[in-house]
Amino acid sequence: MLSPFIQNLIVTALTFIYVFGLVAVMNFCVTRLKLSQDISRKITHIGAGSLIGFLPLYNDSHWSKYLNVTIFVVWIILLIQKGLFASDEDEAVKTMTRNGDKSELLKGPLYFVIVATICGTLFYKTFPGIMAIATLGWGDGIAPIVGSRYGKLKYEVLSSKSVEGSLSMLIAAFAASTFFVWLIIPNELDIVRILLLSAIATVVEACSPKEIDNLLIPSVVILAASI
Repeated sequence: MLSPFIQNLIVTALTFIYVFGLVAVMNFCVTRLKLSQDISRKITHIGAGSLIGFLPLYNDSHWSKYLNVTIFVVWIILLIQKGLFASDEDEAVKTMTRNGDKSELLKGPLYFVIVATICGTLFYKTFPGIMAIATLGWGDGIAPIVGSRYGKLKYEVLSSKSVEGSLSMLIAAFAASTFFVWLIIPNELDIVRILLLSAIATVVEACSPKEIDNLLIPSVVILAASI
């Protein structure tokens, strides 16, 4: 029988394998298979949001449960370093930016890992924290992919969006949130509450300027879920 510390250490190691493996796969797809950097960026975004799927494996009886954010803390450091000094051939630049500009790493991707770190500590295994990451990771990850390729009904608040993209945001946010709440804290599964918060997240995404939606969406969702 593993001690809680060893168990949590092993799960943390798995998160590192998962994340760096995902970046390597996306780099291969961009370099060899000519996958669009914008698509790669959003797949990585969705994959990062799915990291909360590892939370049920953590033993909550020991302080080491907070090691779940280690991967995010490491990426905070890496994104700052890469955003300032990386070459155009860096894996992170290829897979996490829209057009190969390394300074983009200091915006949306950096905001994401900061939010994930907060959700993994202050909101560890809580309904608001899970909702924030699920809606951000999946909802905000799917919406631009659908909107940029199938969006016909355009509208603009502070940036250009599409009805199709916003609808996909609502569906993906609701589906992902329902799944992760059921997986991590099944006793708090409330479909109506999840649908309402997903709708709020969709409205926020629709009104958010580019780059800061990674801050606005989780902040509003956590606030709404708390009250």
